[in-house]
Amino acid sequence: MAESQLPSRAVVPPISGELTVTSPVDGTVIAAVPNMTDAEVATLAARLRAAQPEWEALGTRGRGKWLGQLRDWILDNETHLMSLIQQETGKVYGDASIEPSYGLMVLNYWIKNAGEFLRDGRPKPASPTQLTKQLTVSYRPFPLVGVISPWNWPLVMPLLDIPAALMAGCAVLSKPSELTPLTWLEVVRGWREDIGAPDVLGCATGAGTTGRAVVDAVDMVQFTGSVRTGRAVAARAGERLIPCSLELGGKDPMIVLNDADIERTSGGAVWGAFVNAGQGCIAIERAYVEAGIYDDFVREVVSRTNALRVGTDIDAPFTADIGAMSSEAQLAIVERHVDDAVAKGAKVLAGGKRKPGPGFYYLPTVLVDVDHTMDIMREETFGPVLPIMKVPDAESALALANDSAFGLSGSVWTKDRRKGEALAERLEVGGGCVNNVCMTNFQLPLPSGGWKDSGIGARFGAAGGIRKYTRAQARVSERVEAKSEAHWYPFTPFKGGLIAKGSRFIEARDWRRRLGRSAGR
Repeated sequence: MAESQLPSRAVVPPISGELTVTSPVDGTVIAAVPNMTDAEVATLAARLRAAQPEWEALGTRGRGKWLGQLRDWILDNETHLMSLIQQETGKVYGDASIEPSYGLMVLNYWIKNAGEFLRDGRPKPASPTQLTKQLTVSYRPFPLVGVISPWNWPLVMPLLDIPAALMAGCAVLSKPSELTPLTWLEVVRGWREDIGAPDVLGCATGAGTTGRAVVDAVDMVQFTGSVRTGRAVAARAGERLIPCSLELGGKDPMIVLNDADIERTSGGAVWGAFVNAGQGCIAIERAYVEAGIYDDFVREVVSRTNALRVGTDIDAPFTADIGAMSSEAQLAIVERHVDDAVAKGAKVLAGGKRKPGPGFYYLPTVLVDVDHTMDIMREETFGPVLPIMKVPDAESALALANDSAFGLSGSVWTKDRRKGEALAERLEVGGGCVNNVCMTNFQLPLPSGGWKDSGIGARFGAAGGIRKYTRAQARVSERVEAKSEAHWYPFTPFKGGLIAKGSRFIEARDWRRRLGRSAGR
């Protein structure tokens, strides 16, 4: 299948106004997309709803065939999609290359496992008194699911959620960020036009009002983004009495113990803090290092950081390590946090400023002499900054790591894996790693979600990751059909006594009570 070309096939003709998409690399306008109104979102939602019953009727095998074609289409169009990713995000080729491969893994996981995860359950009755009942739990999809994704990973973020919803039998109304809508818009176009798949995947482009219209049009919402917007989504979902799953911000801590391997730990710290220019919810945002290893760790981290190449490599893959920030607004947050830390006594050992020239580039930055009075240790930075704090021992590190409104992810680094596991278990986060970073999000059998202000619910987690897009339906049928049930009318002393004695005999756990010999009055 030939790859489609930018921009003509990546942009839907305007409907009721446009939003321009600009390049973080140099500020040039790449394309324009529709800024959809409430009415247009409602019309799109109605169209998707109309197609959902036939999609559900295909079953997991039938739906899996279509998602398999989407997987193949992504492989056939990988170069074009990565070009779009780099143009609208400014990220380097190495970061962009993560997106298709990760998305393909997620697609294959749900194609392979959805049938098993959604199979009807046959639980056993809770009591011998109910043995004549056959119990069934089935999982029926929400007709229309809304998936609202952020700007930092424009291909993979929708693919983390949408394949599971589609395999569950839902229609999906997606809403990419207005900053980076082009990549996902192209995928949806490919689904509809190139693959010719059923009309159960739509894309609503626009600003915040479009996102609100999506929440108002669907039966369940999966949102990934800021805490502020997540609260608004949850409030509106509550008003509508629809479920929502929220993955929000993070301030992910790294705890480094005295016996950690310097080479591996420093390498993990630099990648974990600066991947995607630090624009990742599970990126390392603060490090707590025991005093015995602190100097060596800082020295190695600074050396590795200074060796990183900052810029764009759209025309020459793998010639840069750190790309642009998404926007001037995000870069301003990074500058504010660094300036606040320096004003309060922090020292800059690497970076600490913008890269000269055009584009939203900030040099990868290492800060020391930081503490919890500084914004950079309390607020989400979402940029290429690693503040490192010296601590006397592991317990102090743990207390500081947990001293946060966020609880998304964290890591512990030590040669003693048992000690590391014990410490990681005490982190107040939804996912923790020992001697690695950001890995919980790649383990699809594990739930990926946050505690505290970092969200509610989780994506992935084996069966739980797809069943969240369904409504559990309980059914009871009769194995043996009598003319009447003992508890039906009319009430009589004989039936009442028989039921009471039978229940006592079955449910009591000692013979005195089974035989009705009570010790009470």
